[in-house]
Amino acid sequence: MQYHLLGSTDLQVSRLCLGSMTWGQQNTEAQAHEQLDYAVAQGINFIDAAEMYPVPPKAETQGLTEAYIGSWLKQRGGREQLVLATKVTGPADFVSYLRKGPRLNREHIRQAIEGSLQRLQTDYIDLYQLHWPSRSTNFFGQLGYMQRPDDPLTTPLQDTLEVLQDLVTEGKVRYIGLSNETPWGVMHCVHLSDSLGLPRVQSVQNPYNLLNRTFEVGLAEVAHREKTGLLAYSPLAFGTLSGKYLDQQPKEARVTLFPRFDRYNHPHTVEAIRAYVALAKEHGLEPTQMALAFVNTRSFLTSTIIGATSMAQLRSNIESLAVNLNADVLKGLKDIHSRFTYPAP
Repeated sequence: MQYHLLGSTDLQVSRLCLGSMTWGQQNTEAQAHEQLDYAVAQGINFIDAAEMYPVPPKAETQGLTEAYIGSWLKQRGGREQLVLATKVTGPADFVSYLRKGPRLNREHIRQAIEGSLQRLQTDYIDLYQLHWPSRSTNFFGQLGYMQRPDDPLTTPLQDTLEVLQDLVTEGKVRYIGLSNETPWGVMHCVHLSDSLGLPRVQSVQNPYNLLNRTFEVGLAEVAHREKTGLLAYSPLAFGTLSGKYLDQQPKEARVTLFPRFDRYNHPHTVEAIRAYVALAKEHGLEPTQMALAFVNTRSFLTSTIIGATSMAQLRSNIESLAVNLNADVLKGLKDIHSRFTYPAP
């Protein structure tokens, strides 16, 4: 396993981070524990969760993911050897059951952190992240920014950072990070931190994969210069880069079970996936491992968040660290990207 510093901290995190958003929906508690045991045995020390999980989010299952991690931590011990990350939910209609509509203000963040600590059965969170901005912007990797200056749900970033400062001072949070953020959002947080002595952002958890490389446009430079490295989520684009959805709908697969995850199910995107899968097979590579190996080698990356619903998938994902992409494969990836630069709408 490879390890890298988390931002400007002294925390060494594994190049692969174990994602958990299927635990409580597609995976049972026992299966979650099995994944955790195996991942840690392979050297993964970085675990990512969210108060909202599992996904798809709903009131009946909210918090189960953190609870499964908490029960595992209680049984296993060794909390100090792990880097535990979770997220506070931003405002959105689809999570209105959380605190009657979550906000990133003092009252809501206080409630959120206490709930997460209780479910995780720990006294502190190593990396506490804002799941998405409270302002209206093009997060979740979307294109096409539209200004909404009168958005009633917006909490000023300074107010949010001041709450997080209190949590750091109290020892409930060690470091903070952002998720689904834009270059403006990251740099504004950096400015507030530097000018007001507020906690500094250590990472940005955004989507990044062969079909969605929007992070490279503005955030890559920020990651290098401000030490806010990428925690890449959805590195397999909801599993579509495995090729398993080409010309079929596997019965128990995520996109089949939950049609809402259809971002990569468009003619132009499918054509790009077909090209990437063909390139992998041409060079004797597993499509999933080629896709993960590409993400793993990015210079602005801190860690790749891998998620799996089966142990076979988890083993394969972890084995991607041993995959080296030669010059021919890299050229092939570049050629495909030049043809399908932004295939996902």
